[in-house]
Amino acid sequence: MKVQQYVAAGIALIAVLWLIFPRFWAEADSAVSDQAMSSSAAGADGLPSDLFIVRAMHSKAQNFSEQIRVRGKTQVNRRVDLKAEISGVVTATPVDRGQRVKAGDIICQIDVDNREADLQEALSRRQQTKLEYEAALDLKDKNLMSAVAIAKAKSAYDSAIADVTRAEHTLNNTRIKAPFDGVLETRPVEIGDLLMPGNTCGSILDDDPMLLVGTVPESDVGKLYYGAAVMARLHTGERVQAVITYLATSAAQGTRNYRIEAELLKSEQPIREGITAELLVAGVERQAHLIPSSSLTLNDAGDIGIKLVNQSDSVEFKPVTIIGEASGMDVGGIWVSGLPDEANVITHGQEEVFVGQKVLSNYEWSTARLDN
Repeated sequence: MKVQQYVAAGIALIAVLWLIFPRFWAEADSAVSDQAMSSSAAGADGLPSDLFIVRAMHSKAQNFSEQIRVRGKTQVNRRVDLKAEISGVVTATPVDRGQRVKAGDIICQIDVDNREADLQEALSRRQQTKLEYEAALDLKDKNLMSAVAIAKAKSAYDSAIADVTRAEHTLNNTRIKAPFDGVLETRPVEIGDLLMPGNTCGSILDDDPMLLVGTVPESDVGKLYYGAAVMARLHTGERVQAVITYLATSAAQGTRNYRIEAELLKSEQPIREGITAELLVAGVERQAHLIPSSSLTLNDAGDIGIKLVNQSDSVEFKPVTIIGEASGMDVGGIWVSGLPDEANVITHGQEEVFVGQKVLSNYEWSTARLDN
């Protein structure tokens, strides 16, 4: 009986302790928490406890050249189809397709036939009429030749000179030559083929310099200028540099795009025509800020912008325009316009504060680096 009384007394004591001690611990924890919050809000340096602390960076405007992305391809500087001016059988084709040629190299040789004989006849006729004209002038000095006879002799001599010129030109046309240095791309004739006036002997490509060509929309053409630098990545994996040498004045019908051309700088490796390329064209320089992309936010109207800390330590919202990206940055740096020359950009906590709110942004947290 006595043991049962002891057990009952122990249970009652445990129940009392269970009701008392949790409240005591809760009150103690609450006191400690209030003390910690007070200390955190006030800070070790005694800062006011009613201000929200944000992280900011001091940004200064820099020169920025927007990169205009253009889809294009490689293209030779010029292309010429060599056509026959006279008829005749092809007797020689000294250059094979794909070979480089110099200006004046013979591409197709047409049979001379009787053209050399025609030239010799014209030369003889010119010599004869020259002597007759000179003799007529001697007789004129002796008053033994009329003016009419002298005029006929002069006409015959001039006609003979013209015949020589035509015969020389015809003989020269039996040799179809390269008009400039380049590459013989096509040669559709072989020895024994008959060429008629207007038939093609071959095509010469001038690939020095090679061009990059593409089209830009009307919204971007005003950002480009002659001499602008171009970086391009070819579909073959090569990276090349070029300079803008042509900007179309008139837009293409239907697309409203403008053609651009850029001359490739000297390359050690030959580049073929027609290779797809992605061009990055440097636009006109302008002032912009380089900020982390995480700094962007929206206002109530849905405008994209940046929250700043002004000189009064209050939050301001500034709409911005994204004009480019900074490649190679760990946090995705972007270039924006629309900010003043210098600005304290909130990089952390911008979603927790509102326009006009007083905030703290300690100098030790303000940084020009985008990796903090």
